[in-house]
Amino acid sequence: MVVAQGCLRGNPPAHNALAPGAVANDSLYKDGNSQHRATTELYHRMADEVESNLRLEILDKWFPVAFDDEGGGFFQDYNEDWSRGDGGSKGIVYESRLTWTASEAAERFPTKAEMYRVQSRHGLAFLAQKMWDRERGGFFWAVDDSGNPAGAAGAEKVGYGNAFGIFAAATNYRVTHDRAALDLAKKAFRWYDQHGHDEKNGGYLEMAPDGLMPAVGLIAPGMNPVGVRADEKSMNTSIHMLEALTALYEVWPDPTVKTRLNEMFQIVRDRIYAEPGYLIQFFSANWQPRQSNDSYGHDVETAYLLTDAAAALGIPQDAETWTKARRLVDHAMKYGVNYEHGGLYDAGGIAGGDYAAQREWWIQAEWLNALLLMHERYGHETPQYWDAFLRQWNWINQFEIDKIHGGWYPRLYNDNRPVPFPKSDAWTDCYHQARAMLNVSARLRKLATAGFASDAK
Repeated sequence: MVVAQGCLRGNPPAHNALAPGAVANDSLYKDGNSQHRATTELYHRMADEVESNLRLEILDKWFPVAFDDEGGGFFQDYNEDWSRGDGGSKGIVYESRLTWTASEAAERFPTKAEMYRVQSRHGLAFLAQKMWDRERGGFFWAVDDSGNPAGAAGAEKVGYGNAFGIFAAATNYRVTHDRAALDLAKKAFRWYDQHGHDEKNGGYLEMAPDGLMPAVGLIAPGMNPVGVRADEKSMNTSIHMLEALTALYEVWPDPTVKTRLNEMFQIVRDRIYAEPGYLIQFFSANWQPRQSNDSYGHDVETAYLLTDAAAALGIPQDAETWTKARRLVDHAMKYGVNYEHGGLYDAGGIAGGDYAAQREWWIQAEWLNALLLMHERYGHETPQYWDAFLRQWNWINQFEIDKIHGGWYPRLYNDNRPVPFPKSDAWTDCYHQARAMLNVSARLRKLATAGFASDAK
């Protein structure tokens, strides 16, 4: 994700403030001796709330509305009021993420499963037929409706984008059992592994050598569309390669996939992670760290991705993984929370300060997911993750949801004012918040029935 830089100056409006420790003004969120008591009733109620948000504010905004019957794939550009934007191109990240989301929705909502399967198969067909370079292999970064590379960087074979293509195809196969989806996932993995895996230093190149670096990229000269230099490796691409390999290994337990999954797992956990609990964003090709600020959203997202990968590798209780995942969350809680107005800052100093001027939607969703994950694991030790989870869910409902046009605001200033911004574009989609709401609602129901609630007998 591209993170806005800078700091907001001045005093924000008082009515937007959310005091530390504040939660919803509802008796279910309070108890005589413990304001945030986690009861069975509360777990169930919150699961219903989260799932309602998932259906009404996320899934219904893209499916089946974004279905492009003529050009294929999904329309990617929608204005603040959800009217369709100008469009003109479709990106591998957006198309893959909507394909993935539709697959997951088909599995979660049986009564609408057929509609979601149609959406997911439609997305997969676009990935296979128009986003895949039939002549040279690999997923293009962006194409027009005819499948021709679009924009200055359209023909690039970017590791970040190819990871999402693998991720979408593998998940589609898990849900639909369509052989074509698994074939695409295998082909995409083998191609990028051949062209983009760094045999000398480990990990994956940001761009496969097949691509031609544009004279002027989307971010700055000499950078790829993800904002990384050609001679660098990045945290962002690495964590999503880890995510893609986790999904692929679950449906195709191939020895090479397992080797690469284990390699990326160790790179993320043991090289990219740094004490006291943050991720180094940029590295040289041989993994020498380069100075950068702290991306709190990626930190807490990776806490989840690491534990998910550990489970796929057959070590779900690995102590080192859980310790580092917890430290990522604890570090964000200490330095990344906007305690005056709520929510998690996008980025800032490793020890706080120098905060980005805007907060993006995806970070708020990942924060919610990570907090409940930690509560499930460590809630018997401390109420801090549950308390923070309640504050974050309350804040999302109060400020993140567009009460006029629906959906999540893509960006907010740090005093909770919405930033005028399209609801959907090449980078703004439904994947992060859909994944968080899917995970959170399922985990809340699990906690309610697993004897975890404070009123469980």
